[in-house]
Order: sequence, then structure tokens, then C-alpha cells
Amino acid sequence: MNFLFAAFLLFGLGALLAVIPWRGGKAVAFFGSGGAILGCLLGLIAAGQGLAAGVAETFFLPLSMPGGAFSLRLDGLSAFFLLPLFVVGLVGALYGSEYMGSGGKTRWSGLHWTWYNLLILSMTLVVTAANGLLFLFAWECMSLTSFFLVITEHNLAEAVEAGWTYLLATHFGAAFLFAFFLSASAFSGSLEFASFQVLGQLSTPVASGLFLLLLVGFGSKAGIFPFHVWLPDAHPAAPSHVSALMSGVMVKTAIYGFLRLFSFLPAAPPWWGGLLMAIGIVGALFGIAMAALQRDVKRSLAYSTVENIGIILLALGFWMQCRATGHYFTAALALAGGLIHLLNHSLFKSLLFMGAGSLMHGSGSRDLNRMGGLMRRMPITGVLIVCGGLAISALPPFNGLIGEWFIYRALLESGTVLSGLAAFSPLVLIGLLALVGGMVIIVMTRIIGIALAGEPRSSAAARAHEAGWRMWSGMAALALLCLVGGLMPVLLLQVAGRAAILLDPAAATLLADNAISPWWLGIMAVLLLGCILAAYGFSRWRQGCTIVPSSATWGCGFAFPSSRMSYSAESYTELPQSAMFCSCLKPSTEDGRTIGFFPEAKSFSFEAPDPVLEHLFKPFFRRAARVCSGFRGLQAGQLHVYLLYIFSVTILLLLWAGQR
Repeated sequence: MNFLFAAFLLFGLGALLAVIPWRGGKAVAFFGSGGAILGCLLGLIAAGQGLAAGVAETFFLPLSMPGGAFSLRLDGLSAFFLLPLFVVGLVGALYGSEYMGSGGKTRWSGLHWTWYNLLILSMTLVVTAANGLLFLFAWECMSLTSFFLVITEHNLAEAVEAGWTYLLATHFGAAFLFAFFLSASAFSGSLEFASFQVLGQLSTPVASGLFLLLLVGFGSKAGIFPFHVWLPDAHPAAPSHVSALMSGVMVKTAIYGFLRLFSFLPAAPPWWGGLLMAIGIVGALFGIAMAALQRDVKRSLAYSTVENIGIILLALGFWMQCRATGHYFTAALALAGGLIHLLNHSLFKSLLFMGAGSLMHGSGSRDLNRMGGLMRRMPITGVLIVCGGLAISALPPFNGLIGEWFIYRALLESGTVLSGLAAFSPLVLIGLLALVGGMVIIVMTRIIGIALAGEPRSSAAARAHEAGWRMWSGMAALALLCLVGGLMPVLLLQVAGRAAILLDPAAATLLADNAISPWWLGIMAVLLLGCILAAYGFSRWRQGCTIVPSSATWGCGFAFPSSRMSYSAESYTELPQSAMFCSCLKPSTEDGRTIGFFPEAKSFSFEAPDPVLEHLFKPFFRRAARVCSGFRGLQAGQLHVYLLYIFSVTILLLLWAGQR
């Protein structure tokens, strides 16, 4: 706990020193990023000790406000979520110290580093808070600081619009969290988490109501379907290291809050898990389908986050259902898969967002159709993006395979122990999850093939340059962690076991005993890595021994082939668009085909709007705006009218007090 308080102090100092008007911009970056880096290093020590000790540490300081106390608790579950927070926060600070000094972003760097440090501080408080009022305070601080980071480039209309959409969505969820804590405090008589143990004695209908409040309240922040509408706009607008922190970590704080407060509720009936599984698999399919339609590389990665959150939710829902039906071994597999995939996603998605930022930094665009040939011009960034692509595609020897292997094994295990129609749903989920995995490979080969391979598609891409050492070293650290996780999966299992103790002691015992340890995956990953390195060394040796003549690429009969003849971001996924997507997901296009011997100039347009946002939330927002505008008349601007309001409310309060 002492290391944690020291980290709080460094985050606060970094936030304060970053807004002092220093003479040079380098001082702002030094103090702002330095405070975040040192604070994250101390936080990693605290998280490591919390995982290793296996004993919860608490701190309690009463406050003079009703129900409020500065109450902290660091246990295995908190330490598990602090681990990716401080890793990504540290790497993001190193990456951002160079990223924010380029492309005209220097003028915003002071406030940026203030909000960055305060965001990490508020997320740390969210994960360690043991009092409802402190949790809500930290939750609101996290929402506001991330809002200001999203609108860093507030001179751009799209950034401001994305920020307001995010703020509206996050406060929509916060309203449900306020309702949960008010209800929980009414039942327990206190806002201390320790007093919430009495919630375990509630009846199933009442507990189900609290469960739904948690699902909507935290789901809107986690970006689960259909409350994901803020995520695809906010991530492209934010600086890339902030996108990494939000997608890799911040959405996971919602998963933490859900799991922490869910642990106080009584035993879950099977339909709770079934609901989570349904939302998870639908969200995974929707997210990866939308990711395949985006030409903006960061927007595509943002929709991929919706897909991965869906996979995590599917695993957690399956854990709840198996535990409710008494299949404890299968429940342990599902819980391990969900927690490990959560940790892995924090690493490889942060790597990919930073890689996308480096591509944008080097080529000046987020549009895939304006990139191309960047592997030759940005070789380090290109290799690291390929590593992230292998990890997110669950391909060895990287870590993305480990969590998904546990989820697949849980589904297969349940198919063998169940009978009749009950065994049918896991088999259907296996097929749908495999479909999601296939689409992930399409999305990643699309990004890698169009952005990195081929020839430049714009003059800016032809002039692209490699990122500086601070940017690529941060990405290299994440890629190395992804590789270590794939080579040593037992490490991931042990870390997940520490977090599972509070959630499911029976599952934690199985995880701690290594009864389901995938040690053979590590051996296979090591052998595969050795084969890859040997093949690469042999090819380099052959290349040095043999002179291969160079010639132009065959242009399919065209005398002067150009990059415009290659696949575009839209055409690459034409097959799944036409053969697999439902009508609501298919993009709207304006055909540009030419007719006749002397055709006129034609153009082709491609739009892939989010159907949930366009057909559900935007109409709701418009109706809400019309209703709210009707109350403007209450703001009369006259003093005697406001005095009448005060007098009327006072009379009503006196009547209410008299009735009591």
C-alpha cells in the first residue's frame, strides 16, 4: 500500500508540473511523462506484491461527509487489473512523450499530460476503492479526464463531437450505477463494500434487478453491444497512446467493477450467464463485422475492441452458467479463459493502437487507402504491427491463443458432459466463435496487407518515415510481453488464479493446482518460434549466396500499372459483405461502373454507418433533445420567478418532513 500511495503522489506531481508555463515544451513532456512513468513503476511494484502476497491490504480514513470514507483495498482481483493499467500507462507515457511533440500537438501537451496523469490516478482509485461514494467519485473523475483527452485536438469538429457522445454515454451508465449504490446502501445500511455482504441474502428477483443495473451501468463504459456507440468515435479522435489506454485498460475497469460488485450478490441463476453469453457472442460478431468495413485504421481497431469485449463477456457468462448448474471444472476453464483473454487483450490491442498511431505519424493519415508500402519505409513499426496482428488473431507463438484456447476447451468440455438440447448451444457457440476468429484474420490481413505491403497509395505515404525510438521501444515492450505470454502460458494461468480467488474459490483451487495448465502450448510455441527463426536465417543465407534478378510486377496486361489497381480497404472484404453480412450491416454504395465506349467520369462512394447508432440511439437522442428543450421556458431570467421556485420547493420539503 505504501508503494501505491507513492504512485498517487507522483501522478499528482506529474499532473501539477505539466501545467506550469515552462519556457520550453520539452520540460512539460519531461515532467508530465516522467511523473506517469515513475508512478506506474511504483504501481507495478504494488500490484506485483498484491499478487504475490495473496493477502488483502486495506486502508481506511473516515471523512466528514455522510457515507463517505477514503477506504482502499488491494487484493488479488484489484492487483490483477492494476497490472495492465500500469504496464500500458508506463508504455503510453514513453510513447506519448514523442508522439505529442510532433504534428503540431506541442501546444496541447501541457494539459494533455495533466489529464493523462489524472486518468491513471482515477483508474487506480476505481480499482482499489472499497467505498461506494469513493468509487463513484473516482468513476466520474475517470470519465471527465478521459473526455478531455478525447478532445485533445479540440479545434477539430469530429473530436469535439466524439467527446460529447462519449460523455453522454458514460453518464447514461453512471445513472444506473448511482441507482445500484443507492439500492445497495438501503439494503446494507452503509456504502462500505464490506457491508455489501448482506446482499448475498437477497431474493432472486431483487438480486436480478441489481444485476441488470450493474450490466447496463458498467456495460456502457465497457463498450458491450449495444452500448458501444461512443467507442468507435472516441478512439480515432484521441491521441494514439490514449486510445491504447482507453481500449486496453479503461474499458476493463468496467469489467472489474461488474465482477467486484457481482461477487456480493447471491448465487447467480442460469439465465444471468445465458444473458451475458448472448450479448457477448452477438457483440463479438457485430464488432468484427463493423471492423471489416472501416477504412480508418483506428476506427477498425475500435470496433475490434467491441468484438474482444464480447468474447470476454461470453466467457464470463459461461462461467456463471456452469457454476449455477454444478459443472465446476468447466466453470474454471471459462473463468480462466475470460480473465486471461482480458489481460492479453490489454497488451496486444494497446500495441496495435500505438502501431496505428505510428503509421499515422509517419504517413500523415489514418485512411488505409492512403497508405501502402510502409513496411519498406517503417520496418520496425511494420514488424511490431505484424506481431500484434498475430497475437490478436490467436496465432502462436503469441499470447492471444491462450485465453481463447481455454474458452474453446470450456465449450467443448460442456458439450461432452451435457446431453440432449443442453449440449447443442455450446457447439453452436464454438462455430460462431470460430467464425469470429476467421473474420479477425481477414481484418488483420486487410490492415497489414494494405497499409504495409505493396506500393504507396499517396505522396505522403511515399515520404513516410520511421517513428522515433521512444515510440517504437514502447511498442517493442508490449510485443515482447505478448511473446512471453505465448511462450509461458503457465504464468498467465497463475496470475488469473490469483484474481479468481475472490470470484470463485473452487475454480481458483483448480487454477492454482495447475490442473488445467496448458504447458504443451508453451512447448509448441517455443518450437514454432525456433522454426520461424531458422527459416528466416536460412532465407537470409540463401539471399546472400544467390543473385536474384529484379523485374517489374506483372500488371495483368496493363502497360502502366498503378497502386489504384490494387485492392482497396473496401474491396478487400467484399466477399464477407455480400455472402455473410445481414442486410442491416451491408454498406451503402454508389456504383461507379462505366457504360459505353466513351464513358463519362464516374465516382464510387462507400459508407458503412453503425446501424445501432443510426437507427436506435440517434433518434432517441433527438427525441430527448426536443423534450429537454421544452423545459427552457423555466429559465425565465427574472428574479421573482426564481424566488417563487425556491418558495414552492421549500413548502414541498416542509410537507414531506411533516409526513415523516
